[in-house]
Amino acid sequence: MRHEPAYQPITVETFLSLDFGTDKKFELVDGVIQMMTGGTRAHARVAINIISYLAQKLRGSGCRPYGSDAAIRIDDINLRYPDVSVMCEEPPLPETDTLKLFERPKVIFEVLSPSTEANDVGKKLDEYRRLDSIDTIVFVNPVSELARVVQRLGPTSWRDDLFAQPQDVALPSLGITLPHAEIFARD
Repeated sequence: MRHEPAYQPITVETFLSLDFGTDKKFELVDGVIQMMTGGTRAHARVAINIISYLAQKLRGSGCRPYGSDAAIRIDDINLRYPDVSVMCEEPPLPETDTLKLFERPKVIFEVLSPSTEANDVGKKLDEYRRLDSIDTIVFVNPVSELARVVQRLGPTSWRDDLFAQPQDVALPSLGITLPHAEIFARD
């Protein structure tokens, strides 16, 4: 569709004004509306584990984790819904509760699945790295129970660690470390 000359990409603002009238979720990619796939139980468990741990550790810090309902503006024609994102606001205001998107995430987690992994570690990684507020991007694989951590070292330099064994995930910008056992807990 995006290659048809008559198709005009839409903006993030237009996308957010649409009522899809469904329980399905959509993202905006290069101005094109794309339906998102659903996740597995393992995917949901890992995302909830991360959110739960971060919520406890970040309470009172001005930073808080959000689930996949929190939209992240990449630019005027790209909007993503990471599995977990951490926003830091000083102070969080009640009037911001109705906003539909965030523009300055500090940490993003994507829980991988076979159907989305190539896109997550490819295009999405490139998009997230363009956000100057991002410090850490974490890819978590619920099948292998391993993580890949991409951390900003400077304005244009990044460290990319793909762990081949269980490893805790350091989040220096938040001052915490997320234990491997917490990410993949089954109870």
